[in-house]
Amino acid sequence: MSLGLPGIAGKGNGVFDQPNDVLVASNGNIFVADGHSPDGNNRIVKFNSAGEYQMEWGGKGTGPGQFDVPHDLAMDSRGRLFVADRGNNRIQIFDQDGNWLDTWTQFGRPSGLYIDAKDTLYVADSESNSGPGRNSGWYRGIRVGSAISGFVSAFIPDPNTSPTDGSSGPEGITADDRGNIFGADESQHVLRRYSSAP
Repeated sequence: MSLGLPGIAGKGNGVFDQPNDVLVASNGNIFVADGHSPDGNNRIVKFNSAGEYQMEWGGKGTGPGQFDVPHDLAMDSRGRLFVADRGNNRIQIFDQDGNWLDTWTQFGRPSGLYIDAKDTLYVADSESNSGPGRNSGWYRGIRVGSAISGFVSAFIPDPNTSPTDGSSGPEGITADDRGNIFGADESQHVLRRYSSAP
């Protein structure tokens, strides 16, 4: 299956402009985070399991349901869609029909999201405190918490503490069933594993 048109960027339900992530829900619905550029589409596009366009929501802005570079997607056990609204320093949570449910800022400036089978939420923050408008006063790194309550229970600091680097540390994130965390460090071009036990 292909979505969009190769080599063609734009707006509308047939094309994308720098899409960041794709998520397939357990019911087969397909969600695309469309727009890496701050001036891009800044939207979430929904397709059914056959790849047929269903709807979209978003647009540039800071209000509920608006985005500034929707950078990653994850879904919890309830079927709620979590969007890493990176340019707005927040996570936004929606149902699968695009209805806004909540906004969380306690996980920093999210570049990457992963939710495991126990609804543990892993968030990669690669840009906080690295320039104007980039979550001043926060530390970059990985935050771990609950996708149900929103409580942050752990923090792994970015090994690169230079405030002049525009992006550092992990942008992509996942974890295994043993609790090991894997961060894809974009600027260092490495994959780091953080062990849950010695």
